[in-house]
Amino acid sequence: MSRILPYLINALLYAGLAYHFWRTRWAHAAHAQAATSSSGALEHYAVLVPLGLHTVLLAQSVFGGHGLYLGVGNAISAILWLTVLIYWLANFVYKLEGLQSLVMPVAAVASLLPVVFPSLKPLPNTEFAVFRFHLLIAMLAYSLFTIASLHVLLMALLERRLHGGTLPQMLERLPPLLGMEILLFRIIWAGFILLTLTLASGVVFSEELFGQAAKFNHKTVFGVLSWIIFAALLAGRHVYGWRGRVAVRWTLAGFLALVLAYVGSRFVLEVILGRA
Repeated sequence: MSRILPYLINALLYAGLAYHFWRTRWAHAAHAQAATSSSGALEHYAVLVPLGLHTVLLAQSVFGGHGLYLGVGNAISAILWLTVLIYWLANFVYKLEGLQSLVMPVAAVASLLPVVFPSLKPLPNTEFAVFRFHLLIAMLAYSLFTIASLHVLLMALLERRLHGGTLPQMLERLPPLLGMEILLFRIIWAGFILLTLTLASGVVFSEELFGQAAKFNHKTVFGVLSWIIFAALLAGRHVYGWRGRVAVRWTLAGFLALVLAYVGSRFVLEVILGRA
């Protein structure tokens, strides 16, 4: 119980912020609180409380012992930790108001996963610098595409409510759809560059360790598939001006393929098949 308690506290802190953001941003205007600039700054820095605890717990779980423990629980938790960190930093530059209520509950669940699905064995080959670089940029790519997927869901909700004629208070304060769309494709471009580097560094690592450019397995197939989907989306955007529902479908399809490339495969191996 003493091991679970810090993770539970961390999840409750994220969940508490999620509820606060929902109540003050998404609830009916009659019950929602007006967010002043001072309260907005306080809310922004309040995210550092669960994020800081998440950092400590994740470091203990991933680096505790000899080697790098990055099973499915730690991997998802690390991706969402990075997602919250990137979101928090990006809030200094971009208006990402609507994402708080989407990011925080996902982070709450992810912060519990290291104790629900503990990593029993260290990850092999972490002594290779190219593999550590590969892991780092892969996690960054996952995090950016997580933000892109949540962002595109927010856009889809906004577009649907616009057609319905009624908007909650939060959606009224969001930037225009065109501005959100521009930001979405900036995020996708950044994620796509990192995904390209992930695949390239994976080839270099495979050459160094196995003497072949890439092993033909589910990770390779889904990783390349996600790259093709996002490449097609960006090309379609440039050539045909793809937007709206087309962008939503392609973004979510690419993210699903990316999830299946590593997280999904590790879940099947570790949780369903019971193999590390």
